Amino acid sequence: MCLGVPGRITALYENAGLAMGKVDFGGVTKEVCLAYVPEAALGNYVVIHAGFAISLLDEEEAVGTLELLKQDGLLEGEIGPPGEAGN
Repeated sequence: MCLGVPGRITALYENAGLAMGKVDFGGVTKEVCLAYVPEAALGNYVVIHAGFAISLLDEEEAVGTLELLKQDGLLEGEIGPPGEAGN
C-alpha cells in the first residue's frame, strides 16, 4: 500500500534544476522532490507520495496524521525505521 505521508521540511536546495529538500517524518529523514509545491518553505509540512511533495499541510493535521500512522504501524512500512536516512 502506498500512502501520502506528512513530514516537515528541514532543508531546501536544488539538484539538477529541481527544487529538493530533506523532510523529517518524526525521526526519519528522507530526500524528496519539492517541484510540485514551489511555495514550500523551510519548516512547512508537506504530504509526500513516492518521493514527491504533493501538497502543503498545516502542522496540527500533519502531527495528528503521523501519530495515527505510528499507532497503526504503517509509518515504518512506508518510510523505514527511525534513524534511517534517505539519499
